[in-house]
Amino acid sequence: MADSGRPRSTDATDSRTSSPQPGKKRAQHSPGLRPRPQSSGPGHCFRKVTLTKPTFCHSCSDFIWGLVGFLCEVCNFMCHEKCLKTLRTVCTCVTPSMIRVPVAHCFGPAGHKKRVCCVCRKQTEGNAALRCEVCELHVHSDCAAFSCADCRCSHLDGAVEQDLFHHHWREGNLPSAARCEVCRRSCGSSDVLAGMRCEWCGITSHASCYLGVPPECIVGRLRSMLLHPSCVRLQSRNFSKMHCYRIAESCSHDLDISDEVDSCAASSKDAQPAAAESGKQFLKVSDGDDAVKRGFFRLISTSRATRSEDVVEASLRAFYLPDAPQDFELCELGGLQCLHSDDVLNRNGAPDNRGDAWLLRAKPQHDEVIKVHAGWPRSGDAFVSVSVSASSTAESVLNEVLNLLDRQDEDVSNFSLMEVYMSSKQVQRLTLTPQEKILDKLQEIRKVSLRQMNQTRFYAVENRKLHVQVSLLIGGLPPLLTKDEYVQMIQEHLAIKSHLVSISHIYSSQGAVALQISCFSEAERIYMLAKDSSVDNKTLTSVVVPEITINKLGDDVCPLLVFVNPKSGGLKGRELLYGFRKLLNPHQVFDISNGGPLAGLHTFRELPRFRVLVCGGDGTVGWVLGVLEAVRHKLVCREPPIGIVPLGTGNDLARILRWGPGYSGEDPHHILVSVDEADEVLMDRWTILLDAQDISEDGKDNGFLEPPKIVQMNNYFGLGIDAELSLDFHQAREDEPDKFTSRFHNKGVYVKVGLQKISSSRSLLKHLQLQVDALNVPLPNIEGLIFLNIPSWGSGADLWGSEVDGRYGKPSIDDGLLEVVGVTGVVHMGQVQGGLRSGIRIAQGNYIRLTVNKAIPVQVDGEPWIQPPGHIIISAAGPKVRMLRKSKQKQKKSAARDGRSESPSSREGGH
Repeated sequence: MADSGRPRSTDATDSRTSSPQPGKKRAQHSPGLRPRPQSSGPGHCFRKVTLTKPTFCHSCSDFIWGLVGFLCEVCNFMCHEKCLKTLRTVCTCVTPSMIRVPVAHCFGPAGHKKRVCCVCRKQTEGNAALRCEVCELHVHSDCAAFSCADCRCSHLDGAVEQDLFHHHWREGNLPSAARCEVCRRSCGSSDVLAGMRCEWCGITSHASCYLGVPPECIVGRLRSMLLHPSCVRLQSRNFSKMHCYRIAESCSHDLDISDEVDSCAASSKDAQPAAAESGKQFLKVSDGDDAVKRGFFRLISTSRATRSEDVVEASLRAFYLPDAPQDFELCELGGLQCLHSDDVLNRNGAPDNRGDAWLLRAKPQHDEVIKVHAGWPRSGDAFVSVSVSASSTAESVLNEVLNLLDRQDEDVSNFSLMEVYMSSKQVQRLTLTPQEKILDKLQEIRKVSLRQMNQTRFYAVENRKLHVQVSLLIGGLPPLLTKDEYVQMIQEHLAIKSHLVSISHIYSSQGAVALQISCFSEAERIYMLAKDSSVDNKTLTSVVVPEITINKLGDDVCPLLVFVNPKSGGLKGRELLYGFRKLLNPHQVFDISNGGPLAGLHTFRELPRFRVLVCGGDGTVGWVLGVLEAVRHKLVCREPPIGIVPLGTGNDLARILRWGPGYSGEDPHHILVSVDEADEVLMDRWTILLDAQDISEDGKDNGFLEPPKIVQMNNYFGLGIDAELSLDFHQAREDEPDKFTSRFHNKGVYVKVGLQKISSSRSLLKHLQLQVDALNVPLPNIEGLIFLNIPSWGSGADLWGSEVDGRYGKPSIDDGLLEVVGVTGVVHMGQVQGGLRSGIRIAQGNYIRLTVNKAIPVQVDGEPWIQPPGHIIISAAGPKVRMLRKSKQKQKKSAARDGRSESPSSREGGH
């Protein structure tokens, strides 16, 4: 960050920030001259205030007894007088100087829980709030522009690296029962922004205590399943963090709206009447040419007769700038007038709004002092201060930096000076030419935006020849093509340059190819073009794939690959996606609606061991198992065990694996601990061959109706009334998908569909012939036939029953047998659901052959369709799959002690 090098003023004018209102810019009020506030070390500007309501200290989180507190007029930090002596929390205006490795945020709409803004320290509420999808940063929409690139560093990109893995501290928004790691006293608060939390290991501490914690982070309770950032490499230049983490781009639009749209909403139209009554005036102040161009401004409230220096000081606070007011001036937009320090600003009834629009400018300086950080490994966070003048160039600055860092014997031509703009949305790096004038560069940045100058720093970096290698996974192509056909198709639709792009992997069964690209601009072009292209009326998908360094993976680490279906469980899927991204490395959490399961399996293809967690319904679990079966021959770990978070309606597989009937808002941290302690079990999978033929009533084949089709079954396969109800429910959901957002509503629709079928009569006996293990099995008078692989059907019902029968063995998910059960109709199904009856046991075997002589509804794991007449064959599908079954044992006390790392999404106390 550039530093002015001039003494910072200890004088300040009152500029209290009001609570944010939706659709309006917040005003900075300056109600006249009062005793000057005092400056504090971490950048705060405090003044003594009289408290009129219960208030908590932001430093120690204790209640402030009495009527006196100390309030920072820049960031609204409030504390006891005694806490001023041990204050460690820095002001928002100097936060950019505290960044160790700049990493941009991924902003999306905030959740429904009450949070505190990390910029202005006010409560967030309604649609005017944003949150980072990767860390615990919460801001108002109009405060997001004043946050900086201090997100978690989840991978190495070769630009600026660190040798030691440090804690990543984030202030505030802790659970109410959080305890300080140092003094063991309560440090959490739901009312104010208080306390510190490491966003990797989860330990919490007071703001006055956290510097006493050892700097190295050991990741915490989830270290055995977390993909450590040092193991992940991703050359992410030209790609935003939204692209790198595969986050839906629609989530980022809110920030653009807050910065650029309706910037005149807070103009004098609403404020001027109040101003006239109170004797105040409002000024629209912009901080540079970029803000003027976009119409972005801050409202400054002042009295009618106020010295310009006081207005400049209030403007600096409104933009969270730590600089001295005497180094700035206000210039009237549309005119040449500039206010000097002795001027009195008095705009009594300006004829138009133009007179209220001002531009905050930095005064030209003959020399300045900048901070230059060391950008090479094992340099820690070293930086030096360098004085620059009109004649200073990038080369001369590098010479001085190398001398100060004891590297004066090295050739300066092997180094470059890099300008890094640490915007909260994207970190931008620019290498300066050796002869570039530094002072001119500083003035150029300030002219564009004073905020940009505050968020800009300089690095001295070694010139290294970077071997560019960007990996993209392109999906949505036609399946089962040859390599030459895929090359031709990629060349035709994406116009790839063969000398820069090569195909590294082909997943023909999934219609996907992995590309290795040796040019950043070519990778960006292909990525964006693929998202706008389609093949055979199917839109292509494009995913940036990180590289996982296997030799840095610990022997006791088994990373968890998480798939979340955000469309399942209403909004719960999206909240789980957010929770898991914060607790784990976001590179191991995948939105399954963006590229399917293949993106995650391809990323983890070389890991010798890993586990999978699927958050969705039974259909989502089947989707992941199907893709895993298709690509397992390309994975080093071919049989990763799979756990489930049930987000669907039935969730039968999750029930028998003890994951519960449905997700009801459990803390994501508790879920991950349960996965870590889960037991591995085996489960059968089955292949169903559907060979549609024209079958006469006497069973003779009269020719093919359509090509044969093969599907995989995990839970059950049904024909007749069971499948007919599923089909009607499925069609109702497709007609009005927005109504099917809760399990309760879904089951209500299912009951309604069943009542409509209660008087229908259909006898499968006339249309089906059944063979089990090559033996003909006579069918009773039934309306539905169901083949069970698991002892749970229709949202937890025991269709087979628990009675002991010497003819059959006890069902198990890994016995290699299917249970064949019949139901007589809708009433019988309802009785089974209520636990009053069980189904009609028909057979048990491992090879099933059905002959159907008419079109009939069928369903596999809840996915229904009308199957034409023909033959249906069910047989075992290769090796058994490894599943994770939730352990019955309670968490150990040691795990409970580590529970201090619980997710900040929980407002409850420990474990």
